[in-house]
Amino acid sequence: MFNLTKEELYRYINEDLPYLDLTTHIQKEKQKKATLEIYTRENIIVACSEEAASIAKLLGCKVKMFKPSKTKLKKGEVILKIKGTYEQIQQTLKLSQVLLEYSCKIATQTNNMLKIIKQHNSICELLTTRKTIPFSKKMCIKAILCGGALPHRLGLSESILFFDYHRKIYSTNEEFYNQITNFKKQLPEKKVIIESETLKDAKNLMKYNVDVIQLDKMPLDEIKELVDYKNSNYPHIKLLVAGGVNLSNVEKYAKLQIDGVVTSSIYSCGMANIGCELKIKH
Repeated sequence: MFNLTKEELYRYINEDLPYLDLTTHIQKEKQKKATLEIYTRENIIVACSEEAASIAKLLGCKVKMFKPSKTKLKKGEVILKIKGTYEQIQQTLKLSQVLLEYSCKIATQTNNMLKIIKQHNSICELLTTRKTIPFSKKMCIKAILCGGALPHRLGLSESILFFDYHRKIYSTNEEFYNQITNFKKQLPEKKVIIESETLKDAKNLMKYNVDVIQLDKMPLDEIKELVDYKNSNYPHIKLLVAGGVNLSNVEKYAKLQIDGVVTSSIYSCGMANIGCELKIKH
């Protein structure tokens, strides 16, 4: 697991607090001592609580307690408790709460999806795409890790994945197939993954010894046929499914005994229902 750096957190803080909190600035007695509890209104998997606590510290608050990332919490339980002046608490409140609302929802949705997959296919992994929320990649990746998934791709630099539009520079599919051996020779430590949309193309890719085939929006009956064909002829090749896979339909794919489910849906699952309780020491 990793944590976001102070520099990254300061950038996040400065988006919301570039100068001062104007509302609390015009209030009197803003130096009164206060405490804040951030709690969950639903069952969640905690993610990015370390960052929420660090934000509080960077804004001058003291952290009394926080539940580490990957902790399972029930409705009503406290994620983070801090103390400071009323002004410091007000500056911290929404920055930490909103971060937790997004990250905990992603982690919880990830975990729910993974549990469904494992019920039907113990060897299948949940993998997430590089289509993270813009400017929020590290938060998204930490959240899916907390939920039990793994990143399918972190970006363009660390993995090989050929899509249909990568084939456009070749005159025919056969010309592209013939290059697979060369791709594997150039980067012998990497897996060559190729996306396919048809049964015929996927079978041809197997004949040319591709490492992994990513099946995009392929009908369930065709995926089943391809899994049986692969197991009988090319058991070393891995099959992933992608394209429109989400919490509502992942069970159907997991039952087909594929090796991995690739999804972006986790990043757009909304926000966890997380509340705050602020108390003033009079």
